[in-house]
Amino acid sequence: MTGVRTGPMFPDLTDLRRRRSTKWAEHPSDVLPAFVAEMDVALAPPVRDALIEAVELGDLGYAEPGGLFDAFAGFARRRFGWSPRPTRMRLVPDVMTGIIETLRVLTAPGDGVVITPPVYPPFFAGIPEAGRRVVEVPLVDGELDLDGLERAFAGGARAFLLCNPHNPTGRVLDRARLEAVAALAERHGVLVLADEIHAPLTLPGARHIPFAALGDSRSVVFTSASKAFNTAGLKCALAVAGSDEIGTELDRLPHELRYRSGLLGVIASEAAFTQGDAWLDELVGTLHGNVHRLAALLAEHLPAVGYRPPDAGYLAWLDCRGLGLGDDPAATFRERGRVALVPGPDFGVPGRGFARLNLGTSDELLTEAVRRMAAAVA
Repeated sequence: MTGVRTGPMFPDLTDLRRRRSTKWAEHPSDVLPAFVAEMDVALAPPVRDALIEAVELGDLGYAEPGGLFDAFAGFARRRFGWSPRPTRMRLVPDVMTGIIETLRVLTAPGDGVVITPPVYPPFFAGIPEAGRRVVEVPLVDGELDLDGLERAFAGGARAFLLCNPHNPTGRVLDRARLEAVAALAERHGVLVLADEIHAPLTLPGARHIPFAALGDSRSVVFTSASKAFNTAGLKCALAVAGSDEIGTELDRLPHELRYRSGLLGVIASEAAFTQGDAWLDELVGTLHGNVHRLAALLAEHLPAVGYRPPDAGYLAWLDCRGLGLGDDPAATFRERGRVALVPGPDFGVPGRGFARLNLGTSDELLTEAVRRMAAAVA
């Protein structure tokens, strides 16, 4: 469309406060939200146009995958050098629902499922929801503990919930470490469930390698356009089997999952995967700038806060232990600075003294968030 910007655009604060999503509705209006994983960008034009067309057609019925699987296969080939087979893909409402239902199908009640805290908080609740048992193997200096994983696998854990890119650290695993995980999982007969939802936002200098791209394996990759294109509320994600055998097992997923997914999510995701590359490239460049902008802001205003720039995404894992604010520094930032971050303890015991900041916003609001944090401890 002539005159329409192809890259990300940050609405001003007045327009953002008109939004009704969790990010803008959960806290009082004097609190600046920098917590939940929603960006402040406007919709990518191809996604917006596809949604407008669907609404104008009254195309708001039950979801069918349509061309989504082929669209994602093309996207994965262009972005990751991976050519997943559409026949191995299944439609799920969101990554966590897909993980929970896959655990119910591919593991037995009471089986141990390994996670690597500090890690995405819903992992802690989702595994018991599936009737399985959480087994924690904490990161060591921000890296996977391969020896710890082997002990857990040898001790009877039957699945590994891998978060790559990792949330909250933003680390992207290199091929050697992924291959080491794959070898351990194969040796012990462990199912690998890979949450790769932040992969499309891999930043310059890092390379995302999908777990299933290593070769046929007892694994399932979960992904979505929702984080990269800011469409979480549309309810659409994909489960991609790591082998034809696992694909056949995924046929036992509840048939109702397809109807819990949103047709608008399918439509938006197909548009994103087929027409969203230019917009996504600009977004990734903007986020890369924000990652380094945050480092400069912290050095100027909060030099006691530790920060390793992420390899992917728009989530910053901040080590606030040097500020002396106790286990939950986010509480101080919210109460005294009126800026909302995610409490580090939500990510497990290793998150004590940390907080997660969302930097998927304008330079103006990122600067204001750090300014408020600094004011909270002045």
